[in-house]
Amino acid sequence: MVDTIKLTLSSSMFWLTDLSLFQRERQNASRGYFTLVQNPTKSELKDGIYKPRLTLTKRFNITGRSESTLSIEFSAPKLLYGNNFDELTEDNFEKVVLALQGRLKEMGVKVFYEILINAPVSTIHYSKNIPLTDGITPHYLISKIKEAYVTRSLDINQTDYRNDGYSYKIHANSYEIAFYDKIKDLQAAGISEKRAIEQDNATQLHLFDQKRYTIPEVLRMEVRLNNRQKMKQLFGIISLSPRLTFKELFNKDISQKVLLYYLDTIEAGIPKILDYKHKTTPQLLSDLIVSNPKMGMLKALQTVGLMEATKTYTLRELKELFGKSRDRSWQRLMTETNNIHLPTTKSPFVLVRHYLDTFEQMKLTNYKSPYYFPN
Repeated sequence: MVDTIKLTLSSSMFWLTDLSLFQRERQNASRGYFTLVQNPTKSELKDGIYKPRLTLTKRFNITGRSESTLSIEFSAPKLLYGNNFDELTEDNFEKVVLALQGRLKEMGVKVFYEILINAPVSTIHYSKNIPLTDGITPHYLISKIKEAYVTRSLDINQTDYRNDGYSYKIHANSYEIAFYDKIKDLQAAGISEKRAIEQDNATQLHLFDQKRYTIPEVLRMEVRLNNRQKMKQLFGIISLSPRLTFKELFNKDISQKVLLYYLDTIEAGIPKILDYKHKTTPQLLSDLIVSNPKMGMLKALQTVGLMEATKTYTLRELKELFGKSRDRSWQRLMTETNNIHLPTTKSPFVLVRHYLDTFEQMKLTNYKSPYYFPN
């Protein structure tokens, strides 16, 4: 449901009890500000102690007085469970707030409960773990997602294990959509934290140490909204109008609608004919003619050419090859292609959509190994 959250508190919303726990990160005397940070240490994470990342910014106003702002960034499921395989529900909100309040106190920061629940949110990541139990792999689904045409204004980056295709990101300055193999990401973190997509994984590396769980392959989807302006814009599109506070954004319906909106957007960018499986080009041409009796020869040959080209290039890469001057021709091609019929073109995202529609909670207790006997 909800994973990473960043709260931003003004000086009147918190008070410091031990400033010595913070370390100076940077200073700009000419602009009158400096920042102090406090992050969980490697040893704490290895010991299963998860803490939020704190950034204290002090600025000097025109009167020369110092004003402080505190940002609190944390993974809600890791804070409560030490991992984010276990997913949260709205019923967990009070426990998350109390756990956060307790950790902040240990870190030399006091915040009243009522202030925390109504704290303004500056970043939020909505997420869903999709357990794959029907033989489909995260790699296959990610390869299908990569087929989607995404506008050139977005920066696409396949991070870590790039050639193996274990992750795929669609990135813009204000938001990011990420799909990745949750198990492989955790394995990558075991080699080096820098290889992993997620931060602070040490608290969950033990999950596979003694094979206590029989976790299936898991595709993880995340939508990361990185500023309040983007939140307002997106919520308007999907007909929502929550206040941008911790309590109101910690919401199952919002998470579900955000994730479904972007899945719909991605699926809309994948012509259905790309889901059609054929063994030979003659078979494809024959099926095109039979399934589309009004299709002309040139259109049939054009479609065969397009499908052959997508074996080497993504749609975005193909469009780039022809340049911006061909935008209208490309849009016409995509529109015509979406109206073509082929037999048994089933969306590969049926299972993903099922879990987003039902929003079934993933819990590690459902995957306990019958062969694990703790000492």
